[in-house]
Amino acid sequence: MTADPRTPARAPHPSVSLHLLGGFRLLRDGTPVVVPRGLQRVIALIGLRPGATRSNLAGLLWPEAAEERALSSLRTALWRLRQDPCCPLAVTGDTVRLDPLVHLDVDDLVDTAARIRDGDDPGLVEGALAAGRHDLLPGWYDDWVLLDRERLRQLRLHMLEQVAGHHLAAGRHGEALEAALEAMAAEPLRETPHRLVVRIHLAEGNAFEAVHAFYVYRDLLLRELRLEPSAAMSALLADTLAPIRRASPAGAAGPAGPASSAGPAGATRTRPGPADRGTPRPR
Repeated sequence: MTADPRTPARAPHPSVSLHLLGGFRLLRDGTPVVVPRGLQRVIALIGLRPGATRSNLAGLLWPEAAEERALSSLRTALWRLRQDPCCPLAVTGDTVRLDPLVHLDVDDLVDTAARIRDGDDPGLVEGALAAGRHDLLPGWYDDWVLLDRERLRQLRLHMLEQVAGHHLAAGRHGEALEAALEAMAAEPLRETPHRLVVRIHLAEGNAFEAVHAFYVYRDLLLRELRLEPSAAMSALLADTLAPIRRASPAGAAGPAGPASSAGPAGATRTRPGPADRGTPRPR
């Protein structure tokens, strides 16, 4: 089919990508766009609060200003953005959102997490481990940033744990371990991924690895928070350590017992008593 020479060719829409994970970056046809910090805050909030009203946006961006002054500042910012549409917006009545042409990396994380939650095969979800690996807008301390940063962090942790659980149930132990370790790296003190690692090693028949993983986490928890692992995690090793407890009366309290401390291989060491510390010599 030959194009009608009288019909002017339409200019292709520019590709606009907004990255908020790991820092603010705006790309137009792959080229970084320099955006003043004040306008960065406006664009980022509009991206994270799609369809928010002008009053909501103004109140979040200028929380200490009077309402009329905050709304005036927002009108000025939106006017500046319309003069140089580096990041096109869609304004409908009193609401403002990013233009549908703008690709937002946060949406990728939310969409991937939703697909995992709805039961999609995690093997078919590309980039599930890498999605959201970086924090939202690091170095920004606005209240709305802190709230969304924690929301996305928890969303990713649960997604990774669900991926690990799906792989474990399907017998894909390598993939399950990779997802659990990714969650562990994101939050080292969170028990759930450590518990998954222990379960994966037990499912593979690697008793040493399971016991080692338990005590590595136990030592970390004691050192950082002076807490013991939960009873649910300790129960995972009950059958594995039962022969050791039966053979050693001193280890009868179990892996998390208050009077014993076992090494990674499961050897039990009792706490030193007065006789071990020595008796004061008479002068």
